[in-house]
Amino acid sequence: MAFYVPGKGAQGTSRGPLGARAARLLRQDLGQVDFGVRRFRLREGPARQTLEDSGRAFLEGFNQAVSVRGAEALRGGIEEIPEDFRGFAFEGAGMGCALLDLMTLSGGSRLRGLLAEAGQDYPHLIHVGAGWAFGKLRLRPWTGIRAGDPWLRWLAWDGFGFYQGFFDSDRVVGGCRTESRLDPHKRAMRDQGLGRCLWFHECADPQALRLRVAAFPQGRRSDLWSGIGLAATYAGGASEGELHALVEASAEYRAHLAQGAAFACAARKRARTPLPEHCRSAAPILTGASAHTAAGWTDTALADLGSQPASAAQYLAWRAGVRRLWAAQTDPDPAGVPEQTADEIPAVRSADTTTSPRSVR
Repeated sequence: MAFYVPGKGAQGTSRGPLGARAARLLRQDLGQVDFGVRRFRLREGPARQTLEDSGRAFLEGFNQAVSVRGAEALRGGIEEIPEDFRGFAFEGAGMGCALLDLMTLSGGSRLRGLLAEAGQDYPHLIHVGAGWAFGKLRLRPWTGIRAGDPWLRWLAWDGFGFYQGFFDSDRVVGGCRTESRLDPHKRAMRDQGLGRCLWFHECADPQALRLRVAAFPQGRRSDLWSGIGLAATYAGGASEGELHALVEASAEYRAHLAQGAAFACAARKRARTPLPEHCRSAAPILTGASAHTAAGWTDTALADLGSQPASAAQYLAWRAGVRRLWAAQTDPDPAGVPEQTADEIPAVRSADTTTSPRSVR
């Protein structure tokens, strides 16, 4: 597909001589998302092209964020990217702005500006993108940045986990490693991001995903399936038959697959662009409801928490609330659906905590 070429139409909006030099150092080569380069699964069909295009859109957004100055210039550049992929571009822009904030000790001014102006319709993706910046600099969210929505800030851990799976896959995916001394709530959110990465790593192959997740400790599998459901619905890449196979592969983690899909629907709906066909198709298969209904579950579950503080535990309670709403629609006995509340998340065993944040490049 034809993507916007960074710099085209953006004359006069560079960051100045010093900023231009920094941009040249930070800009990313789009070729690094090639699945062959990454040693991800290669398979026939449209999945690889779709998922690689998502990665290229991410890098387009990142390159724009580190190259141009001003909300209008950034918005103009990203709007050249097709609507279905625009969220990935804003995710990349979130990483770019957060990376610049961290490198210049600005406290989050660029990220706050992105959320308030050009990216106000993509807050979920921008918060996730910020997590990539922390992963790249080997920092834990939200070191050094004061920005973001109190609830969506936890999505930075999702981006942190995706970054690790994408760039340190031998240890984080193949070796099933996680950070030492990471509390179980944050580890759960980090593993959701890793689950999203597995969708790319296994090129949307349901049976390969089933085997991959089964290699992880049992206490981590539910969060991985949550991430897989989110990626399958937001990024696409699977046929309807493959989506049905994905439901079967998730087995006892069916509720977590549906919960991830519901959050993907919410992010797509917030963008106020037409829902892509793959999202409209995935929602009823993975959640048993339309994309708009599934997105509504996230609003209802958050409202049910009332005035509770937006802590990590409450964020996981939000996810659990979505699973209960899914169960109420799809199961006559919701109490019979396995749940994992914030108080029930198992601690990570020491055998699974041998990779520190410093070991991830």
